[in-house]
Amino acid sequence: MTKSLDDDKAEDIVSVDLAGKSAIADFMVIATGRNTRQLAAMAHRVAEKLAKAGAKPINIEGMSQGDWVLVDGNDIIVHLFRPDVRKLYSLEKMWGLELPEPEKLQAVG
Repeated sequence: MTKSLDDDKAEDIVSVDLAGKSAIADFMVIATGRNTRQLAAMAHRVAEKLAKAGAKPINIEGMSQGDWVLVDGNDIIVHLFRPDVRKLYSLEKMWGLELPEPEKLQAVG
């Protein structure tokens, strides 16, 4: 999953191993996109990759707002954020991880 996001120019990709820590999924991936269009494209490609890997059903939430898109592939959950929204929610902190450096979270102009 992280390779697909990297190919799509996602920034600050973090993979969190949730096995034994949560019943919601085995892995969570968090990444930043520069704008809503990039987030939507990344979400669709991630959903396609998960479907090809056998994940069913795949749910995508947040596409209409475009600030935070969640792709739920059952055992893998992918969170895609715009930079300011990612900083606001700081999901990495919830799992005891360090946030990426702030200068990396700023949108590219």
